[in-house]
Amino acid sequence: MFEQIQAPKADPILSLISEYQNDPRSTKIDLGIGVYRNAEGITPIMQAVARAEQRLMTTETTKAYQGLIGDENFNTAIQSLLLGGTAAMARASTLQTPGASGALRNLADLLAFARPKATVWISSPSYINHRPIMQRAGLAVQEYPYLNRATKAVDESAMLAQVAQLGPDDVLLLHGCCHNPSGADLSLDAWQRIAELAQQNGFLPFVDIAYQGLGEGLDADASGLRLLADAVPELMISTSCSKNFGLYRERTGAAILVGNDVNQAQNGRAKMCELARGSYSMPPSHGAAIVSTILADDELNELWRAELDDMNLRINGLRSALVDGFRTATQGEDYDYFGRHKGMFSLTGLSDAKIARLKTEYGIYIVGGGRVNIAGLQLNEVETLVTAVVAVDV
Repeated sequence: MFEQIQAPKADPILSLISEYQNDPRSTKIDLGIGVYRNAEGITPIMQAVARAEQRLMTTETTKAYQGLIGDENFNTAIQSLLLGGTAAMARASTLQTPGASGALRNLADLLAFARPKATVWISSPSYINHRPIMQRAGLAVQEYPYLNRATKAVDESAMLAQVAQLGPDDVLLLHGCCHNPSGADLSLDAWQRIAELAQQNGFLPFVDIAYQGLGEGLDADASGLRLLADAVPELMISTSCSKNFGLYRERTGAAILVGNDVNQAQNGRAKMCELARGSYSMPPSHGAAIVSTILADDELNELWRAELDDMNLRINGLRSALVDGFRTATQGEDYDYFGRHKGMFSLTGLSDAKIARLKTEYGIYIVGGGRVNIAGLQLNEVETLVTAVVAVDV
């Protein structure tokens, strides 16, 4: 049996990590893997997280299973973090999942059960895991226009023209904020138009929001999602605590359903529990317990929000430094898109040949397609990056 299995194609991001680790140059720069790093170059444990863990160590009395729905305190807290202040909050139901990828897969499996002929429309470009997750659930996948490669901004007119053609058998997968990999986000006007088209044409919106708080702030980053949630009868949401709580390895996420009424949403969650039983069964508890502890405690909540704001300020400060550096180096505005983009990433559009030169000649590692992890950059590395990109981008 096993001799028939061919070696799979290497994951482009994971293979890049290995190359970077084996590079002996002390001046090398890793801008590939999508993690936040602080001014010391490490991905820190947030103080609020550390304090919540200490509390759990003294109060937790069991490691027994929590059940298929996971931590209900976590589910309620995350639902409120995303949908608080909306009428949709009262007709939603949430399931804890193993990270946002677990949420994506569980929601995809629910789609395959409820609407097996559905086509899921993803942005061009989109998060690398969107297409394979949807396809492995048995769903058809198509792309809608998103990024204008020349301006590095969202081509909203082209996108909305395609969205206007969608119907009841279509699912529109949207990035809630801080688009991965491009960094280019939709305007609120575009969100409003999508809501109107969903009402008119009957397609199902599906929002993946993995970076809330790392663009313009917790509430601002959820504004498009909240607008949509209040406007449409049904909505799917996947969310992650990897980035905004720094819980990467704890695999903490959630799948949220908004229905015509809460009974529909709860029925959908019950079906997702059944589907989860046949795959991962029950989600891990530790990360969810940390998040629910933080969000339920005023002092920890305030500390977490302050730390998240600091992370946001650091990322946006690096973006400003890049804009200034490129303007000085080129006497032009071609790289100003770094300042307009939001969140951890920007898509440069550099060719594979230029990316290879950055790695070989300068020890700068970015993934194919030209996605740069701004959140992994150090301020003292900005000049090096600017000089290298200007040198190869001719």
